[in-house]
Amino acid sequence: MIVAAPVAGTTVPLAEVNDKVFASGAMGQGVGILPDNGRIVAPVAGTVIAATRTGHAFGIKSDDGVEVLVHVGIDTVQMKGEGFSPKVTRGQRVEQGDLLAEVDLDAVQKAGFDPTVVTIVTNSASLGAVDAVTGRSLAAGDAALLIMAGAPQPVNA
Repeated sequence: MIVAAPVAGTTVPLAEVNDKVFASGAMGQGVGILPDNGRIVAPVAGTVIAATRTGHAFGIKSDDGVEVLVHVGIDTVQMKGEGFSPKVTRGQRVEQGDLLAEVDLDAVQKAGFDPTVVTIVTNSASLGAVDAVTGRSLAAGDAALLIMAGAPQPVNA
């Protein structure tokens, strides 16, 4: 299965994301994307299982049962929604590429926050290997994570 990039930008390994919890893999395997713009789209088709009022984070459960978290920026919850315009609500069905939110990246940076968009497969421990496409410039919708069916992998594999 492919998890698409939710935003255009340059990918970085999750371990290099400037957040200890995300970087540790404790929330699951994934990738960071240094965004080129503030247009955040659904990385998979499925149901929105979480949508913060602040518009900085979204959880989607894919039709295949893969749970994906899209978190816009590091510590941006502190912005209390300023600069974020969410476009979906919990329980809503989305297709891959549907608009989740529009984000004013200048506002994020002016507020002193890192705009990195983190994309994590939160149930990766129960899936096969999750491989990230890193060190590349991707368009929104390009493959960012590849999930290989098989036995669960150790978190630090």
